[in-house]
Amino acid sequence: MVDEKKVEGVVEEALPDTLFRVKLEDGEIVLAYLAGKMRLHRIKVLVGDRVQLHLDPYGGRARITRRQ
Repeated sequence: MVDEKKVEGVVEEALPDTLFRVKLEDGEIVLAYLAGKMRLHRIKVLVGDRVQLHLDPYGGRARITRRQ
């Protein structure tokens, strides 16, 4: 299994199909999707929420794993 990097950010924009644009602490903007457990338990994520992300080591997308 490949190590995933945990980072925090703020949701900047909500897109269709539970995709979000998230601004990371270092200023980078990534495309993120909700983790399965967050969908299962119907945890809502809104613009302006602080979230914890797992970054994909190969680039591309991130997975939102926690809302703070």
